[in-house]
Amino acid sequence: MKRRQFVAALTGLFALHRAAAAAPSDPVKIDKIVLKPDEWKKRLSPEQYAVLREEGTERAGSSPLDREKRKGTFVCAGCDLPLFTSEMKYDSGTGWPSFFTFIPDRLATKTDFKLILPRTEYHCARCGGHQGHVFDDGPKPTGKRYCNNGVALKFIPS
Repeated sequence: MKRRQFVAALTGLFALHRAAAAAPSDPVKIDKIVLKPDEWKKRLSPEQYAVLREEGTERAGSSPLDREKRKGTFVCAGCDLPLFTSEMKYDSGTGWPSFFTFIPDRLATKTDFKLILPRTEYHCARCGGHQGHVFDDGPKPTGKRYCNNGVALKFIPS
């Protein structure tokens, strides 16, 4: 890297840092739900527990929510926090409910190395329940595909 490119990159990083520090942040306050494993087991079905608490994956095509077309809200099966609306859903053809975006401040992410290559895993911001993985092969406007386990969601029609 040439010195001019390095200085330009460094200047850009400082500008981003200043903008982030100056930007007003008004995140939604979500009270966390923390339960012991035996409490989760009482609250969830065995399939829900395996996905939400043990970061499992349901079989593709097994969830009726993949074919859900009604207007409504998709909420976390662990704590009922609204995560997605029906307007955010699309048919990805993968066999799992897919969304191109989510309700702001409702998801938290981390890097998952279970398949050796890193993937971005996302969880419910309230209870920490594993929902699925996000990929960069979704539709416009975001280009994202939030590939969700149907068993980790409940659908509330509007």
